[in-house]
Amino acid sequence: MCGVILSDTVYLAMGLGALGAAVVPRLVFKRPLSMPMVFLAAGAIVAALPLPVPTVDPVRDRLWVEHATELCVIVSLMGAGLALNRPFGRRAWGGPWRLLGISLPLTIAGTALIATLLLDWPPALALLIAAVLAPTDPVLAAEVRVGEPTDEEDDEDEVRFALTAEAGLNDGLAFPFVLAALALATAAGDGWSADWIGRWLLIDVLVKIAAGVAVGIVTGRLLGRMFFRAQTNALRLSEHMEGFVALGATFLAYGTAELLHGYGFLAVFVTACTIRAAERSHGYHRVLHEFTEQIERLLTVCLLFLLGGFLVAGGLQALPWQGAVVAVLLVFVVRPAAGWLGLIGFAAEPREKTVTAFFGIRGIGSLFYLAYGLGHSEAFAADARQLWSVVAFTVLLSVVVHGAAATPVIRRLDRLRHSSPPPP
Repeated sequence: MCGVILSDTVYLAMGLGALGAAVVPRLVFKRPLSMPMVFLAAGAIVAALPLPVPTVDPVRDRLWVEHATELCVIVSLMGAGLALNRPFGRRAWGGPWRLLGISLPLTIAGTALIATLLLDWPPALALLIAAVLAPTDPVLAAEVRVGEPTDEEDDEDEVRFALTAEAGLNDGLAFPFVLAALALATAAGDGWSADWIGRWLLIDVLVKIAAGVAVGIVTGRLLGRMFFRAQTNALRLSEHMEGFVALGATFLAYGTAELLHGYGFLAVFVTACTIRAAERSHGYHRVLHEFTEQIERLLTVCLLFLLGGFLVAGGLQALPWQGAVVAVLLVFVVRPAAGWLGLIGFAAEPREKTVTAFFGIRGIGSLFYLAYGLGHSEAFAADARQLWSVVAFTVLLSVVVHGAAATPVIRRLDRLRHSSPPPP
């Protein structure tokens, strides 16, 4: 009887969540709120009530958490890539390249240093938490990323474009540092060793990034040719406007890259950008994007609801005050400073650089990386609860701070941009 009630409660929660995923974004539009804030709070409130609602323990349910967050991230990456209309280029993508090449390593280094000093963690553990928390999340950054596909490159303002492209690419570039933490723990335990660095640079950095990019380019070009220029009408899917094809492209790119030992996250984003480049002005991109956005929203609602329940059910019990300080410093000091340093010399307004540097949102991607890291090394098992507490608190802080600030800040930036006189 209890099992029947539990099953019925889950169906009820899923129904309310699906309806809420459609309604809440419209209710919070133009308000200092975000959908992640609402559903995180809803999960916390429901978990605090005497209701038979299951809660997720990421230590006990690590494998489930890893795959659920993995699915959410890759769907989000496909949507982000399809939204971008700006062609690849050294200058056109100057902002994202700087955020990836300068700001990301600085964020990892700064976070690892703070974790070592405040928590007295060994190098491998400090590097793991830094790599997990460093990347800007493609899932929860909806308020500050490029929206639906547009026909004009100028419709993508520099802040939204830089944050969207950064979120799309930095998952593939943060992964090597997660693997570096695993390699360091295997080589030196709680100490330090440099024996792993050569193989890490060759395999985990160069080979896996190259494989992910290559798979993305090849898959995107083949699918782009099929979607828009296939000789057979049944294969020219752009004429049939089937949105679920976006999932096929997502899984195809991700699975191929992972089987070839490349970075699947990177392959999915590059695939999406390459498909967009095949026929930039075609309306089919909007169909694909809208489908991925709906699936992403449903997955995000579910995961944030469960995260809220985890926080109330004891998810922060293992959080030391030093871990909370690490999260606060990351959100308010380390990422903004690293972002600003990375954008020095970039041709953008100071206020745009400030906003871009500040909105390094932490979210579902961090949950995946931690679940992955804990599942691929026994070295961190003793610290799993504390790691989950630090990461969960950081995501909570980011959801609240960035969620409350995103709408008013971006709207003000848009007003200033439109009211400013055009450059001479």
